[in-house]
Amino acid sequence: KDPNFIFSTRWTPVQERLSCMARNNSIYVVANIGDKKPCDSSDPSCPRDGRYHYNTDVVFDAQGKLVARYHKYNLFLGENQFNYPKEPEAVTFETPFGKFGIFTCFDILFYEPAVVLVSKMQVDTVLFPTAWMNVLPFLTAIEFHSAWAMGMGVNVLAANTHNTSMEMTGSGIYAPTGARAYSYNMKSEDGHLLIAELDAHPRLSPVSPPAVSWNSYALSVDRFSRNGHEFTGIIFEDPFTFTELTKPGGNVTVCQKDLCCHLSYKMAEKRDDEVYVLGAFDGLHVFEGQYYLQVILWRGKKPTKSVITVMLFGRLYERDHLKQDPQPTWLPMIFP
Repeated sequence: KDPNFIFSTRWTPVQERLSCMARNNSIYVVANIGDKKPCDSSDPSCPRDGRYHYNTDVVFDAQGKLVARYHKYNLFLGENQFNYPKEPEAVTFETPFGKFGIFTCFDILFYEPAVVLVSKMQVDTVLFPTAWMNVLPFLTAIEFHSAWAMGMGVNVLAANTHNTSMEMTGSGIYAPTGARAYSYNMKSEDGHLLIAELDAHPRLSPVSPPAVSWNSYALSVDRFSRNGHEFTGIIFEDPFTFTELTKPGGNVTVCQKDLCCHLSYKMAEKRDDEVYVLGAFDGLHVFEGQYYLQVILWRGKKPTKSVITVMLFGRLYERDHLKQDPQPTWLPMIFP
């Protein structure tokens, strides 16, 4: 036992095992654990038991040294056993294969630390341990995490808790060009090892998609007249404005507040018993957390099933209470 393997004089059996696992196999090891930090009466926010408890990610390098520690900033509902850090942390570490950042689960929906790591810290790859509960239609693990990698232009290594009783499944290795490997299994509790090759510096890759100026793109889009057949429908507790695509092809527009979507489409075939709609939502989402969204979706309903075919999911960070960048982050999601 050599305490120099980790930067702590009060290390635990869990830390020792993680450190030795990394050193003995010459690999980096990432884990999500609980962390406690002592405090006293000089801190007016100190809990009654004299210590803060944090939802924590740790990273050990190939020599078994602790190279990164992150305290989760955006706690989800039900994480009452943990405390909020006083300030968000943007945690990064350098490796021979690029610059890495780390955050956890609900953090991915917020500007800090997730977007800061990409836009300001310029990480190449994000490590993302999570207990992600799949909630249709927007918050499904594989589609959302892959879309985040595409929208941000970075690699995302997402390791999800596998608990089918809570709809927690879906892990993956995602690149800006799409998923390199993923696993989704609701039939058993068995784990699954994923292996894939990624560009260490995806922004420098010749196949990396070019950056998109959404403002310029929006100004270039053809505007179509609204058909006057709009109606309201609720999806995930959000009131969407919809317009029906009544013809096999055409041009339609749907708007809600400042958000307008203009669609030119043509269907190979449209049966009389199929219904397709174009929808938009621009507002505050208040179910299972509060955050501002702009969402565009094209939804199809067939006699035996209802699916979302294409969706653009945007977070409006400038409307949040934190001081943040004015541009929304758009995540393109395609559902089978």
